[in-house]
Amino acid sequence: MTTTIASISRRRGHHFGIDHSQSAAALYQLQFNPSDKMPKYKQIVHSVIKDIERGVLQKGDQLPSISELSIEYLLARDTVEKAYRELRARGYITSVQGKGYYIQSNHDKKLKVLLIFNKLSSYKKIIYYSFLKTLGDKATVDLEIHHYSAGRFQEIIDKNLGKYNYYIVMPHFTEDLDKADYLQTLKSIPANELVLLDREIPELPQQPLSIYQRFDKDIFEALENATDLLSKYQRMVLIFPSDGNYPLEIVRGFRNFCINYHKEFEVRENSDESVIETGTAYIAVEENDLAELIKKARHGQLTLGNDIGVISFNETALKELLDITVITTDFELMGQTAATLLINNQRVKVKNPFYMIRRGSL
Repeated sequence: MTTTIASISRRRGHHFGIDHSQSAAALYQLQFNPSDKMPKYKQIVHSVIKDIERGVLQKGDQLPSISELSIEYLLARDTVEKAYRELRARGYITSVQGKGYYIQSNHDKKLKVLLIFNKLSSYKKIIYYSFLKTLGDKATVDLEIHHYSAGRFQEIIDKNLGKYNYYIVMPHFTEDLDKADYLQTLKSIPANELVLLDREIPELPQQPLSIYQRFDKDIFEALENATDLLSKYQRMVLIFPSDGNYPLEIVRGFRNFCINYHKEFEVRENSDESVIETGTAYIAVEENDLAELIKKARHGQLTLGNDIGVISFNETALKELLDITVITTDFELMGQTAATLLINNQRVKVKNPFYMIRRGSL
């Protein structure tokens, strides 16, 4: 005997029934929110798929007819028809002539995750592969890149909203961008499906799962923990390209440290035309500036860790071989933590470790 969603709702408080229980109603309230960007037909698709994945709907269960759903939720028939066509095309439901629509697919235990990075770099690859390795066969993961563009980010979400269990976002955008441009898109993602990676967005009304860094405090504390090494340098220079879309909190943390520990300091765009000076510790955010510092030191017969200090951002095997001091977060752990929290369905905020690796260049 087949079971309709209406009867399921009476037993389980399901949102297709008249009894809109608190546990099920939250998602369907979004369908009738005028400010919600997700089309109503996609919200029907999203809800049915979610219920299949949760096991609320089983293979053979009957869905309400197009007329029933249209009347109950004051929807146009075309809206419901479009949703059912998509569900059928994706293999989730089937139709039987003269009888109605039925659940076709069984519960898929694999999570569906959309990972949205700001760019693809060697560090992002570490996070990505660590994330995949930790998830194993428990999830399928797709990757998109928004390239610091709020418009591109909105396109990605508009195209994919409702198709995944989780949306993992690195919310790094150009510093001159109005926050409203990407905040609205972030708000369109259900809070229980959004995961922030690498930084927090305190302006969100509901704080999602996040694995974050606090760049200003992290930089300050990493430098503070190396005051014994930095004591031989009277001056510090941060080479911070303005066109690199790096968090400005890095500059704030650097300045706060220098002011608190009475160091002369300067922030430069690059190291191309600048002269390096003895008694100065240099912090290079980008690797090309690190290479330029090393070349100039060798040309001037200056010894790293003695005449000048050099600190680089983010650990690599090459920096280890060159004996370069780095301040870095643990990218591999960031990916592992994100995957573990998803697997365990934990909605928490976790600060990712940030530290200095002491080497001969300082």
